[in-house]
Amino acid sequence: MRSTSRARACLGALGLALVVSGCGATPGSSDGPDGTVVTSSSQQHATKAPTSRYVLAISVDGFNRRAIAALGREKAPNFHRLIRQGASTLNARTEFERTITLPNHTGMLTGRRVEAAQHGHGVFFNDDNGHTVQDAAGHFVSSVFREVHGHHRKTALFASKTKFQFFKRSWPGAVDKITIDLDNTRLVAKTRADLVAHPRAFTFLHLSLPDAVGHAKGFMSKSYLRAVRSTDKRVGELIRTIRNHRRLREGMTVVLTADHGGPKGSGNHGDMTRRANYTVPFIMWGAGVTKGADLYDLNPGYRNPGKERPGYVARRQPIRNGDVANVALTLLGMPAVHGSEHDKRQNLRP
Repeated sequence: MRSTSRARACLGALGLALVVSGCGATPGSSDGPDGTVVTSSSQQHATKAPTSRYVLAISVDGFNRRAIAALGREKAPNFHRLIRQGASTLNARTEFERTITLPNHTGMLTGRRVEAAQHGHGVFFNDDNGHTVQDAAGHFVSSVFREVHGHHRKTALFASKTKFQFFKRSWPGAVDKITIDLDNTRLVAKTRADLVAHPRAFTFLHLSLPDAVGHAKGFMSKSYLRAVRSTDKRVGELIRTIRNHRRLREGMTVVLTADHGGPKGSGNHGDMTRRANYTVPFIMWGAGVTKGADLYDLNPGYRNPGKERPGYVARRQPIRNGDVANVALTLLGMPAVHGSEHDKRQNLRP
């Protein structure tokens, strides 16, 4: 594969989510009474120096990868800019077991597959059931929030669906700030203000508009493309905030991906065997990122799956949206999420 040419050639086919780096805790840590991490002298430490001080993770809910090409550079300039100036693939994969919102976001935050019997997070459901990730798994499950907090750094979660309260309940002492606002424009304004005011190591932002319109009007419909265009503007606002503040400009990395796609002409993305559902983008931009590179070229330990939907048995895995947690910790110079599977060796580099 040719890194730059492949990344640019694939532009016309993909959709994304974004992450910016912070700091995390270690496998040798234990839980305090409020769910925070109590560190110990025996914990392992990341072997490489951090390349970022801050990570911003953005998940664009229901992002069909083909929307970027359909809109083109003129109507989606910021998604194109992230790919052109960052390291990316438009051929990453969701969790194998589910192509719906809550299971995939739980994977992004924990670095685990879904199936609890295989040490996964156990969140097969898609609504906040009033319980926790630990209840779903039947065992303790750590997260990027918990690991970062264990390194005495701060975290935040900004989401546009109320079901994301599930994550605050699961790690109450490790999510320092949570903001739920169903209006994506207001939510991004609040996120931008927080990025400037507070030096949090890890911020997770969830944008729901493409998914909401896809369900109502059909994925890849004219209405859907307008929603993606609006989301591109919100991403542009975040980019400008980062560029206009030296601390963020020099120290932040953005990681963008999606929880799932959505098939053209349909309002449903639940069939995990459909390529339009299980294929998502994975883009990194900002501090420490190779410009204009293809992530599969940069990371030969990962295998571009083509049109396939690989399970977890293959030695060389595809890049997955579930890599977000440990990529963020790698950028921050912290060890992997305790008990995680996706990128647990922290080999995925930007």
